Amino acid sequence: MLRILRLAAIILLGLSCLAVQAQTQAETRQRLLQSVETGRPQEAIPIGEHAIEQWPDDAEIRHFLGLAYFKTGQLKPAREQLERARDLNKKDPQVHFDLALVCLSQQDYSAAADELQAVVKLTPANALAHVLLGRSYLNSNRSVQAIDEFKTALRLDPAIRLGHYHLGFAYSSLGRNDEAIAEYRTELRRSGEHPEVVYELGHALLESGKHEEAIGHLQRASELTPQNPDVWYNLGKAQLLAGHVAQAETSLRKAIELNPKDPSPHYQLARVLEKLGRTNDAHSERERFSELKKAQPASAGMATGRDQ
Repeated sequence: MLRILRLAAIILLGLSCLAVQAQTQAETRQRLLQSVETGRPQEAIPIGEHAIEQWPDDAEIRHFLGLAYFKTGQLKPAREQLERARDLNKKDPQVHFDLALVCLSQQDYSAAADELQAVVKLTPANALAHVLLGRSYLNSNRSVQAIDEFKTALRLDPAIRLGHYHLGFAYSSLGRNDEAIAEYRTELRRSGEHPEVVYELGHALLESGKHEEAIGHLQRASELTPQNPDVWYNLGKAQLLAGHVAQAETSLRKAIELNPKDPSPHYQLARVLEKLGRTNDAHSERERFSELKKAQPASAGMATGRDQ
């Protein structure tokens, strides 16, 4: 009888220890999550690092630790922890989503697309995931697939932030400028004067040969983002094509000032100077263009829309 009582006591003690351990594990998850969500990721990191030594197969702890690393800019350990969390629980769409954000930050668009494909498979109504998947496709030169994802996102949530902008950008990448212009106009009506949308609308109008209209939007973009050399380059190019040669010189020189290593403004400036009758100056700009062009590495990925 005494042996039975002792055995029962040992079993009860063991169960009690397991219950305490389970409670401590749950409390640790809660502390980690609370630290991350309240803007204290630095505090979460040592908690999480200690916790994964005790519970290495806890997907939630690894997930929250990965988020803490991500929020402190430590992308490599963030990805390692989130990949481990994903492998431990492949059916959690939030882990796939957060891992995709890390991959996007690392410009690993192929890996981001894989994770976001998992998200939309698990939660097909997630409009933001469709937008991010579209962006991943777009940065991998898969513009047609990107368009499908942006359209899906807008169908799920017509008010999703910058949805029409992203769709317009995808159209622009395929040279479908009229469709791009329509999407940019829609985005401006919905979201207000977003600098990138204003600029891309001006650029698409320029590419469509609507130079005077392009100037208006590009001029406004130069006021909204005066430190953006691409804005000044395209404004100068539009002004040149519209016959506003003196203004074009000012804009192109501003583009060169902001980005001295870009050859394209020198090419356009040479054209401007020729029209102004300053042949020697034009020759100097052409030489500078050739020097910078030779020093420029071959580009890869999406086209920039530059035709010099």
